Amino acid sequence: MPLFEFLDDSRPLTGRVALGVEYDGSGYCGWQRLKQAPSVQAALEEALGKVASTPVKVLCSGRTDSGVHATRQIVHFDAPVPRSQKAWVFGANANLPRDIAVRWAVPVAEDFHARFLALARRYRYVILNQPNRPVLERANATWCREPLDERRMHEAAQVLVGEHDFSSFRAAGCQSRSAWRHLHFIEVARYGPLVVIDVQANAFLHHMIRNIAGALVAVGRGDEDADYMGRLLALRDRARANVTAPGCGLHFVDSVYDERFALPREPLGPNLLAFLGEWTGERPLPDSPMVRYRRGQPLAGIDPERPESNDEARFFGEARP
Repeated sequence: MPLFEFLDDSRPLTGRVALGVEYDGSGYCGWQRLKQAPSVQAALEEALGKVASTPVKVLCSGRTDSGVHATRQIVHFDAPVPRSQKAWVFGANANLPRDIAVRWAVPVAEDFHARFLALARRYRYVILNQPNRPVLERANATWCREPLDERRMHEAAQVLVGEHDFSSFRAAGCQSRSAWRHLHFIEVARYGPLVVIDVQANAFLHHMIRNIAGALVAVGRGDEDADYMGRLLALRDRARANVTAPGCGLHFVDSVYDERFALPREPLGPNLLAFLGEWTGERPLPDSPMVRYRRGQPLAGIDPERPESNDEARFFGEARP
């Protein structure tokens, strides 16, 4: 997908439609609709409902928590009425608040499912590491005034790569039935005053990335040694772990699907890191049972119609990071 692409206004889209959605999560309780607080899901469904003149329900690739941002949240819905690509994008954006935007809309196969067919989710946690408090970046980066050793953080984080029980990094209220997740990679790098934790996995537990970030900051400051992450992982006890990092530094930047769905590729966010030049879907995926299964290769004992009933919850488990 080029940076500038023509939006078709001549052919109505019917059937299942996928959207790429960007949002600043500062003013929302998170993605999921709640009765007592504003949510991104509610705002998007209301805007799409005005375009369709009838209620629209959307499903997302991964729920985000309060204050967390997204540059590539993938959602799908079944269009209740035919509308053009341009109408879905421009119409939704005309009815959305300024902190949420639809980036693109494309027709997808009827079997596409934003959540259950995602092969990977990728996040970037952005830390502004400088002595003075941030101004322009205050809502989309976490401020750390003490010097951080990003190389030490990166080395300490590598013990997390692979399939593990991440109980030490899940929130106390996490509702996932299994704490097992497959973490594909985690990288910590510095770009001037920005220290970025770049992490991808099949799925994440509630607060998992923010808890990992909190522990890595302790390592980077020198409060903990380089073996700290491995000890936490082995403990499988959240009560023994470090603080949860703030939500404002966390950005949902990619959700990966099988190539047959041909979703648009776009520069990886957030725009603070646009100079890196990486686009979505560039990193290779590991050869794992979940990836093989979601690419259409059946596995013994897995029922695709009832994922919630399977013992292999790690293949389907998802909670808010």
